[in-house]
Amino acid sequence: MKISDIRIDYSLKSLDITDVQTSPLDQFHIWFKEALDAKVLEVNAMNLATVQQDGRPNSRVVLLKGLDSGFVFFTNYNSKKGKELSGNPHVALTFYWAELERQVRIMGKVEKVNPEESDEYFFSRPFSSQIGAWVSPQSEVISNRDTLAQKEAELYKKFSPETITRPAHWGGYRVMPYEIEFWQGRPSRLHDRICYTLTEQNDWKIARLAP
Repeated sequence: MKISDIRIDYSLKSLDITDVQTSPLDQFHIWFKEALDAKVLEVNAMNLATVQQDGRPNSRVVLLKGLDSGFVFFTNYNSKKGKELSGNPHVALTFYWAELERQVRIMGKVEKVNPEESDEYFFSRPFSSQIGAWVSPQSEVISNRDTLAQKEAELYKKFSPETITRPAHWGGYRVMPYEIEFWQGRPSRLHDRICYTLTEQNDWKIARLAP
């Protein structure tokens, strides 16, 4: 089969501007719960797009771990993504829920969460994941996997679940959105697109976009 011959016709639902919430975060909560109820695989997986110092884009999938005034995820601050976020805090997130024929696109600016929030999430993780945060020099070149296994073994001897601490290079970011678009697949590729844009008055302007 040719890749160009792969087609899916979307017909599950519709999205009208008169039916959405005035706040995109409230609307996201509704869609997220519906995705949970639909048992979407890794419903909190989101593509995070960043910009490198030379202006070239980069992206990877990370996991949403909190939702309040923004979208929270955790990572190694010294990783490639961490360095890119330090150089340019403007990012894009994308959630794709194929089971519901839905996509949510978010543009925003990241800020680090406070240390207490990073601690709270770090200590909620399994001990093995806590050790992993210490083990990996994320994004750096390593000679082989054995170096990770050796360091992991050393850290299991050094730490216990009662004595382990959060490494200073590991913590959270919060993406503060200034644009959020909700996309609902529709027949004939005439999809529904409802876009929220944050105004200078700190409220949300809602508009329908052409598919």
